[in-house]
Amino acid sequence: MKKAVLILSMVLLSAMSAFAQNSDGAKALLEEVYSKVKSYDNIVIDFKYVLSNKEAGINQETRGNVTLEGEKYVGDFFGAQQIFDGTKVYTVVPDNKEVTIEDKSQDENALTPAKMLTFYREGHNYEMGELKNVGGKKIQYVKLTPIDTDSETESIQLGVDAETKHIYQVIEKGQNGTTTTITVNSFKTNQSLPGTLFAFDEKKYEEEGYYIIKN
Repeated sequence: MKKAVLILSMVLLSAMSAFAQNSDGAKALLEEVYSKVKSYDNIVIDFKYVLSNKEAGINQETRGNVTLEGEKYVGDFFGAQQIFDGTKVYTVVPDNKEVTIEDKSQDENALTPAKMLTFYREGHNYEMGELKNVGGKKIQYVKLTPIDTDSETESIQLGVDAETKHIYQVIEKGQNGTTTTITVNSFKTNQSLPGTLFAFDEKKYEEEGYYIIKN
């Protein structure tokens, strides 16, 4: 009996050690990705966004792009353009001829375009996932599980290009059965950007007949 208990203890310790190494390896990879992201002056990304929920019969697909420079960003997605100049967020909807101006969100958990490449650093447990060959690229997946048990997110699969250490894909599974997939089509860095890219010209939109909403 003592021998059986000893063997069981050894098996459990071995499994715990393997899990710890797995977790450490995943965290080390993500820290490498973070360091790479932070080393660039700016990043320009073109991506595909897919929202699906089989039970609800939902399958929506769209493309978008975002340019990031520190905290600032400008992006086009869902038929709208969003600009953050470091202080305020400007959302321009051409179809409605409408602009909404808001202060920066104070919600630390809010996933903004500026955080889309670094959100994983806090609030998650890490586990190394599959290594897949996608179009000739080796993509290493890392499974992220929210530490907050009340989170609406069940898990996130973060796909990292093993060679460039750039994020290739984010697959988020919600507790409600909805899966959101963001796949990066192109990832450019240190581009020559116009000096006014993150500036919002309110007068220009007023002259074009846009309705300005200030929250």
